[in-house]
Amino acid sequence: MTRAKMDKTLPLPPPLEESVPVGVFKSEVTTWARRIGVQPQVVTVRPMSRKWGSCSSAGRLTFDRDLLYQPAAFRARVIVHELLHLKYPYPHHGKTFQALVTAYLAQVGLAEITSSPAPPSR
Repeated sequence: MTRAKMDKTLPLPPPLEESVPVGVFKSEVTTWARRIGVQPQVVTVRPMSRKWGSCSSAGRLTFDRDLLYQPAAFRARVIVHELLHLKYPYPHHGKTFQALVTAYLAQVGLAEITSSPAPPSR
């Protein structure tokens, strides 16, 4: 089958780095949780209408399904952000909180990731 014919019949999936199964995403959350020193009670992936993730006071993390299709570095930023709410349970997102997110990401060379895709809108 020629490349041109293949392109017309089968759409190519997103690059692997930018598309992960739920199980792989949850493994990313677990890995970051160990690094940060927290243990979420439940990790859920579901459609969310206005944000990429949330953290409950009971330790439940919820992430938007569309995060599975974002670049790995952006997924890491959202994961770290939500996990830090477990470690430092105050709701504001001031300079200190953002510095903590950046510091954890810097440990793996991702501190320069600051921009984010538009949040989901449904």
